[in-house]
Amino acid sequence: MKSRETYMQELKQWLQDIADTPLEEMSDFFTKRLADYEEHMSIWEKSYQVFAESLPAECRRILDLGCGTGLELDQIWKRNPDIEVTGIDLCEGMLDKLREKHSDKRLTTVCLDYFQYDFGWGKWDAAVSFESLHHFLPERKGELYQKLWNGLKDGGVFILADYIACCDEEEELLRDEYLKKRKKFGIPDNCFVHFDIPLTLEHESKLLQEAGFAIAKVLDDPDGATIIIAGKGN
Repeated sequence: MKSRETYMQELKQWLQDIADTPLEEMSDFFTKRLADYEEHMSIWEKSYQVFAESLPAECRRILDLGCGTGLELDQIWKRNPDIEVTGIDLCEGMLDKLREKHSDKRLTTVCLDYFQYDFGWGKWDAAVSFESLHHFLPERKGELYQKLWNGLKDGGVFILADYIACCDEEEELLRDEYLKKRKKFGIPDNCFVHFDIPLTLEHESKLLQEAGFAIAKVLDDPDGATIIIAGKGN
């Protein structure tokens, strides 16, 4: 495993190398890579299994934010084929593949920016998101987490598997580069782009707690993803 110092040196060099590379719009980024997406994401195979195992057995209705082609849902439905899922994603091609794979399941797909989706009140047993929310600034995520808290039933859970910054320096470095690139290339605020801006575990947990969640458990699984299980109390 790389030391933090080595990792940060490599990250800084990579950011220098891509300084003049424009950012890609989020949906376009994934549409272009749809053919190889599942193969590329296979590195998270164990993470998907751990993620599915973290979902309480009594869950019957779940919301998946940034569901893509449903790699996490593949594992969830293996454990419980009767779960009803609403999956939200910006990329229609990803949703097409999800529907094709799981035409026999209780599945509703929504092609939309999930920040704009109405989660309702006390509606969901669980909400899940796998490797999606690290593309957004904390201000946006804080608002989303509050909406999720409202949308969950009492005793419901939010399971987040995501890229977590190793330290404050990484978090700040990537956020600064993200903002610099948006300004440099004149990207409007309402345009989502593919660039990683993860938070540290401390800051991600704080956002969830400020929205009302209690952090029940944090898992570091073998593939490197961090899984946060956050509960909504009564």
